[in-house]
Amino acid sequence: MNNIRGYFMEPQNFSVNDGNGIRTVIFFAGCPLRCKWCANPESHVNLNKISQEEELIHCYSSEEILNIIEKQRIFYRFSGGGVTFSGGEATLQGDMLRELVYRLYDKAIDLAVETCGYFDFDEVKHILEKLNLIFIDIKHMDDEKHKSFTGVSNKEILKNIGRLKELNVDVVVRIPVIDGVNSDKDNIRRTAIFVKNSIKEPKIEFLPYHSFGDIKYEALGKEKPSRYFKTPSDEYLNELKKIVEDEGVEVVSYK
Repeated sequence: MNNIRGYFMEPQNFSVNDGNGIRTVIFFAGCPLRCKWCANPESHVNLNKISQEEELIHCYSSEEILNIIEKQRIFYRFSGGGVTFSGGEATLQGDMLRELVYRLYDKAIDLAVETCGYFDFDEVKHILEKLNLIFIDIKHMDDEKHKSFTGVSNKEILKNIGRLKELNVDVVVRIPVIDGVNSDKDNIRRTAIFVKNSIKEPKIEFLPYHSFGDIKYEALGKEKPSRYFKTPSDEYLNELKKIVEDEGVEVVSYK
């Protein structure tokens, strides 16, 4: 039994937005992307150089995380819920993610992950195959725009999405829908076609942009996301939903 240590933001209990039932969301610190609209800027830390000033980041042992989860198990049992690993990017701390997933899998707890998709697939495949649900993002289909808005290419992400069919795990592709970034109909249609061709039972979830994270940028003394980033109207989102469905992809919501 390994009692390893890792870096996390504050866990969230009683979540109903990140999978089925009532869930505990475990937020891993660190992320390989730098999305210009990120709602969790506190996750943008160098895991090899965590300073005492990183007040929103906590060092927990695997046993401490498991104890937090154990106290919530009764709520999972009666709601069909479980644990969702989020971030930041959970796969960035692969040893810790593996330890938690393997231990919770042995307890038959429902497990999900929210990932940006930027990882070495072969390194995490054995972890992913023990999950019940994978939420994976597509920020933009255009590689140059993806680089501009996130700091990295989308090629590895799209390749990894294509490989998810090697697993017997439900997959939902999430699109953070942002006017001024990726909400144009051509990009949404291209995304739907890609998902249709890449995933066994293709599903897309829209995550309309919000500015709830702005207060965190202020607290951290960081520049807030561009005021040109806007939330699409409900009417426009309905138009995008029809585009996706016309391509044969189901539009789902966990919100």
